[in-house]
Amino acid sequence: MCADTFGVGIRVAETELRVVVGVPSDIDAGWTDPETFQSLVAEAVWERLDRRPTLEAVASRYDTGETATLGSVTLEPDGTVVEADLNRIAASEAQHDPTD
Repeated sequence: MCADTFGVGIRVAETELRVVVGVPSDIDAGWTDPETFQSLVAEAVWERLDRRPTLEAVASRYDTGETATLGSVTLEPDGTVVEADLNRIAASEAQHDPTD
């Protein structure tokens, strides 16, 4: 099996926040169900980051249509997390600078 690295972020929509998963173009053939790897990536994120504070920080700092980049998660098709490089988003009253 070969591990694949998925980018992950939180997209701010009109009425909700969505976990978004960037899929590599050369994804391993072991991934047969997109919902499976998206669920595994989301699970890996929430095992490493506190869900509520992260979502609150994104909601307060990002505008509708923007995506807060959290980092990446590297998984094998059996769900094993090989590596996770995730950034905590600090809650702040100030809006983020889109030129960051």
